[in-house]
Amino acid sequence: MRKIIVFGSLNMDLSIEAEHLPKSGETIGGHSFFTAPGGKGGNQAVAAAKSGAPTYMIASVGRDLFGKELITSLTENQVDCSYITECEEVPTGVAVIVRSQGDNRIILNAGANHYVDNKEISNAIQQLASKGDIFLTQFENKQDIVLEALKEAKSRGLFTVLNPAPAKEIPSESYKYIDLIIVNQSECELLTSIYPTTEEECKKAMAILFEAGVHSALITLGVNGSVYGQADEFISVSGYSVKAVDTTAAGDTYIGSFLYSFSNGETIAECMNYASKASALAVTKQGAQPSIPTRDEIISYFKEEK
Repeated sequence: MRKIIVFGSLNMDLSIEAEHLPKSGETIGGHSFFTAPGGKGGNQAVAAAKSGAPTYMIASVGRDLFGKELITSLTENQVDCSYITECEEVPTGVAVIVRSQGDNRIILNAGANHYVDNKEISNAIQQLASKGDIFLTQFENKQDIVLEALKEAKSRGLFTVLNPAPAKEIPSESYKYIDLIIVNQSECELLTSIYPTTEEECKKAMAILFEAGVHSALITLGVNGSVYGQADEFISVSGYSVKAVDTTAAGDTYIGSFLYSFSNGETIAECMNYASKASALAVTKQGAQPSIPTRDEIISYFKEEK
């Protein structure tokens, strides 16, 4: 099985539920407040590791209580934290989450996530990676650092994966360093001007990404499943209907679980199906990393055999 090396964000999630989202100037009552380890990078790493992939995290936290808790959570979930640095200048990143009617709204404070530099990433890649290993990153860290990290990983023969979230434009010269781009519908719209809901729209959006230089693309469609494409190949996999409690880490769970299967040599369709099950199961529980299921939990829930 190939290693999965994740360069990304680590945040402490501060989550509260309300009957509706407050309007401008409105104060409302909330309930069910909790804190939980999160951050897109951390969530995706935990999803891969909980399924059994050898997973390594490159990140930065503040030298504070939240930072210690995040590292403890990753370690307990079998993510290697040897390349996480502690930053004295700023606190650990936080995400303030308001949950309402099974949906959520999130406000981020990057904190130490913006203090990882390319020297640290390059050093980690040199020490960890072998040709063919998987390098995964997102946009909750500084974008220029992320794009340079993709270039470095690509030059060393790694399979590079970008989840451009939060959604941002990608410089044209950087697309060639992306082997696989994974986007939801909103991120796809920002990059291609197409919000895909049909197979035809997905194919048109992918064609734009391929023309830009991406080798392959995966678009997640929420409860409607996901689609994958490269060259002459197009695969569509249905989603799974469950009662949603908290959607906070659904997309991250999909990505980490997909890459676990991919690193294990399974077919793309098998990877997508497994990831759909994992993300469906994740939304049945509250919190980001605490909601992410293990492989055994996924198999048990969907009554499959190993």
